[in-house]
Amino acid sequence: MNKIKFTKMVASGNDFIIIEGKLSGNLSRLTKALCDRRFGIGADGVLLLDKCKNADLSMRIFNADGSEAQMCGNGARCAAYVIASNSMVSLRGVPPTAGRRSNLKKRDCFAPAGLAMTIKTKAGVINAKVCGNLVKIQLTTPKDIKLDIPLKVNNRQIKVNFINTGVSHVVVFVNGIDGIDVKHIGRSIRNHQVFSPRGTNVNFVEPMNKNIIRVRTYERGVEDETLACGTGSAACAILYAIRYTLSAKIDVVTKSQEILKVYFKREGNKFKDVWLEGSARIVYKGEYYV
Repeated sequence: MNKIKFTKMVASGNDFIIIEGKLSGNLSRLTKALCDRRFGIGADGVLLLDKCKNADLSMRIFNADGSEAQMCGNGARCAAYVIASNSMVSLRGVPPTAGRRSNLKKRDCFAPAGLAMTIKTKAGVINAKVCGNLVKIQLTTPKDIKLDIPLKVNNRQIKVNFINTGVSHVVVFVNGIDGIDVKHIGRSIRNHQVFSPRGTNVNFVEPMNKNIIRVRTYERGVEDETLACGTGSAACAILYAIRYTLSAKIDVVTKSQEILKVYFKREGNKFKDVWLEGSARIVYKGEYYV
């Protein structure tokens, strides 16, 4: 019987199983077994961390249904936290307190004791900064912004918005977000022919005031509503900014009630230097028997 060492982490309600080093075999099947909340460990996804030549580490992301994702904002924040908490020493080869590589060092841009690093994802190399249990990551430049897309959903005509913040997201502005059937409507939009063949994540947004929004998300790959979504929170913040505010920082209240902060620079409807900030923590460590 083989065993796999893992770390269980949570970031704003998204939970992940983190495995360091290479794995062989059917990763899709293994991921589904690991993420099963009754017969496995239970998680929204699995993060595989390994050595990387052009970044401090590489991160592969597998959803709970076994599919591989290009990017995961809250997952990347968990990966950065693992590095900062010393559990990645075996991958980097040096402890964080001595002989850090030039791109893995203390910087003043987040906090005096913050640790800065780079993470390679399928969406590109991103920057991350860690200070205590707060983790801030720089997302890839948003693209493919489309506003007011007409869509027929469950025999009703609605307008939705689209953006790619590392992965694709549909954003729907609503009133009375607590009454939205996120799972049913989200699944219909996620599988709509307009977004075929891969589908999309779906976010429902209710503005609270000038700089605060509430968000609920149906995540592709999990195929259900999750307690938070990092790239989805950024997607909602950017599209909210386009419609309602000139602010360069938006607070996103997630389903878990934790607040994610989204920062960006803006020129008209073009956005760059997008950062996502929130807490992350280790829940427990263990061994999974295959």
